[in-house]
Amino acid sequence: MNLIPTGPTETMLALAVVKTLVLVVGGVITYFAFKAYRRTRQRALGYLAAGFGLVTLGLVLAGMLYELLEVDLATGVLLESLLVLAGFLVIAYSLYVQ
Repeated sequence: MNLIPTGPTETMLALAVVKTLVLVVGGVITYFAFKAYRRTRQRALGYLAAGFGLVTLGLVLAGMLYELLEVDLATGVLLESLLVLAGFLVIAYSLYVQ
């Protein structure tokens, strides 16, 4: 039994739109954090930019792996979650570093 629909549905289209917006907004946040790092050379801002980049990449990774590389969806979600976790750890560290 295949639990994942093979044809496009409204939900799948909405998911693709939301994931695209997450990529755009996350990319903008990462860009501005990196730009602030380059301007100030504060190490914490560099970590913050890297953390947001990892979270953004993680949030769009599962669908891309599933759709483009035909990776098992559960494996894609696991990799996505690991990247989001790593990104949050880097963001938390950036708030700790002075």
